Amino acid sequence: MLHLDTGNTGFMILCTSLVMLMTPGLAFFYGGLVGRKNVLAIMIQSFVSMGWTTVIWYLYGYSLCFSGDWHGIIGNLHNACLRGIDLTTASPNNTIPMMVFIAYQMMFAIITPALISGAFTNRVSFKAYCLFLTAWLTFVYFPFVHMVWGGGILQRWGVLDFAGGIVVHNIAGLAALASVLYVGKRRILDRGPHSIPLVALGTGLLWFGWYGFNAGSEMRVDSVTATAFLNTDIAASFAAVAWLAVAWFRERKPKFLGLLTGAVAGLATITPAAGYVSPTTAVIIGLVSGVVCYFAVEMKNHLHWDDALDVWGVHGVGGFLGILMLGLFANKAFNPAGTNGLLYGNPSFFVKQVVAVLFSSVWAFAFTYGMLWVINLFTPVKVTEMSEELGLDESIHGEHAYETLEVEELFQGEPHDLIERIDGKGDLVGTRE
Repeated sequence: MLHLDTGNTGFMILCTSLVMLMTPGLAFFYGGLVGRKNVLAIMIQSFVSMGWTTVIWYLYGYSLCFSGDWHGIIGNLHNACLRGIDLTTASPNNTIPMMVFIAYQMMFAIITPALISGAFTNRVSFKAYCLFLTAWLTFVYFPFVHMVWGGGILQRWGVLDFAGGIVVHNIAGLAALASVLYVGKRRILDRGPHSIPLVALGTGLLWFGWYGFNAGSEMRVDSVTATAFLNTDIAASFAAVAWLAVAWFRERKPKFLGLLTGAVAGLATITPAAGYVSPTTAVIIGLVSGVVCYFAVEMKNHLHWDDALDVWGVHGVGGFLGILMLGLFANKAFNPAGTNGLLYGNPSFFVKQVVAVLFSSVWAFAFTYGMLWVINLFTPVKVTEMSEELGLDESIHGEHAYETLEVEELFQGEPHDLIERIDGKGDLVGTRE
């Protein structure tokens, strides 16, 4: 029965809005990382998730996640189209309306598959991506939401995941790796990132939204909420500095892009542990994630995996690492509703976390690879070489992110009317005074 708390309800509506903002933030983050010819193609993949995932969530997604139970793996269709939910229906903690809980969880469903798109940028057709979005939500995301948060087998076993180390980052990162290995390398080398300021804008929006992502996962306003909020910022900051320091030492220059990527790695890694560990542990998680995720990306480069925007190295490895660190450092002193980890005398919990994240990694990789194979039977997943050469903005969407002057037009007019330059990436750019 609903016992409405207006403070909790207002807070959760705010957190829902913050998590929604993360998907446009992701679009800016990814859009800045690619070349000028593929900006809209990568950004639309985030924005279409905002529309189409909402449709799926309303039709059957919420119900499969949180209604009923089938062998601990998936729910049922009892609440399809939100049937049976009204103004008096309570959320799991009874202080906020179910409508708010549905909206909050929907925002998680929107951003998770959008994360994957950064791995196969410039290579996958929009039609294939839409089919992939539908299938991946249905056969990977929804089952893990149910198993971890919806009363399924992993939750009953005692696995903890505060805000999505398994449910969001690990399965998205492993899906990204499977996608890269299935689709293969880009035929045309991308000269991106074309706009690091755009990446910085996206990072800022992601970081801001992540407070709703992590602190909101407590589903109420209390001391755990405050701890999760603080841990989120601490881990992101220490990870950003750690990545910057390692990259500065190895590459001899302090790279802004490294600082930004390190912050996202820290945010991904603290996500499963934010509400279960101390701020001091958040420092450790931030430092470890900044270093480990940096070298994961280096390993990816060494193995020549064309994970274009490092989704596996940042989100896959970060989510995996966060679940393991939670198994080590969970502390009931900072969340009485949680448990203690290995370092606080509970080795069985660490074992459960390890088994759960290995299981999620295998499931996400296998199902993703398989569904891409099936989709390719109906429509080509990979675009043609000509489409890659032209750029997906033009070849698929018929649009351009930036208005550019034709080369013939650049060479018309008097010199004082025209500034002509090469932008450093091989693109001729003209501007008129």
